Parts: sequence; C-alpha cells; structure tokens
Amino acid sequence: MEILILGHSALREKAKPVENIDGELKQIIDKMAETMYKAKGLGLAANQVGILKRFFIMDISQREGERELEVYINPEILSVEGETVYEEGCLSIPGYYAPVKRYAKLYVKAYDINGNPFEKELEGISAVAFQHEYDHLDGILFIDRLSPLKKQLFKRWWKKHHKK
Repeated sequence: MEILILGHSALREKAKPVENIDGELKQIIDKMAETMYKAKGLGLAANQVGILKRFFIMDISQREGERELEVYINPEILSVEGETVYEEGCLSIPGYYAPVKRYAKLYVKAYDINGNPFEKELEGISAVAFQHEYDHLDGILFIDRLSPLKKQLFKRWWKKHHKK
C-alpha cells in the first residue's frame, strides 16, 4: 500500500461510513497495519491510502517496541476534556513536525475489526493520535490546526523540501 502525500485530493475529502465489516475490510486493515509499521507511524487513516471510508488504525505501544493494534471503524467522539499541546507529525507530510493544540481527554465510541461496538476513554498520546486520525476522516490535516504564521512557515518549508 502506498501512503498518499500532501497534495493528493483524497487527503482533503470527507470519508463515508463503513457499511460492511467483512473479510475484505479485515484484509485492507492488515495491509494498512503492515504499511504503518513499515513507515514507523503511530496511526494511519483510510484516506491516507486512498480509501474514503471512516476507519483508521493506531498503535501507540510500538514506541516501546511492542505491537498492540487498535482499530476504529466509524468512530465518534462522545465527549472531551481539557487541552494539551503535542508535537505532531504525519506520514502524509513526511519530515515536518509542529506543536498542535488538542483535547487532553476523550470519550469515544467505534466498532472493532469484528464489528463489535465499544466505548473507550483516551488520554495522553492516545487521545492526540485519535484526534489526528479522526481529523483525516474529515479531510483535515494537522497543519490546518496551526496558527496563520506557522502555516506560512510550513508552506515555505514544504516548497523547499518537496520540489516537484
């Protein structure tokens, strides 16, 4: 699977709800996980591989050299608390990192890979990663959350580092 890079239209589109959680979706998720681990990412949304469906994967534990894949199908944020700032990067914007303000704690619901509904409380890096991937499903990138000045600096950086 190929990770799409900034400029690809799929990264700016709103994903549609997943209607069937089946073997085909499981195969796609397996391939996405393989792609994410290879790229050393903490998460990967379906949009980032050109699939405009509302699901993403993440694995925060791999920072400690372990694997604990989390799958969120048709995720929803039920409630939020507090604020935090975290230095974010994105597999679709390679090499660029910037501090982004996010909610510190989330209560979410979604479906797992077997189609079972679940609810979960997330905080810390898990909450940040969830919000980052959730944004992808709405065509929002972390650079959209930067201040106007930081957006200008990013545009210059991008032109310099990603000449076509």
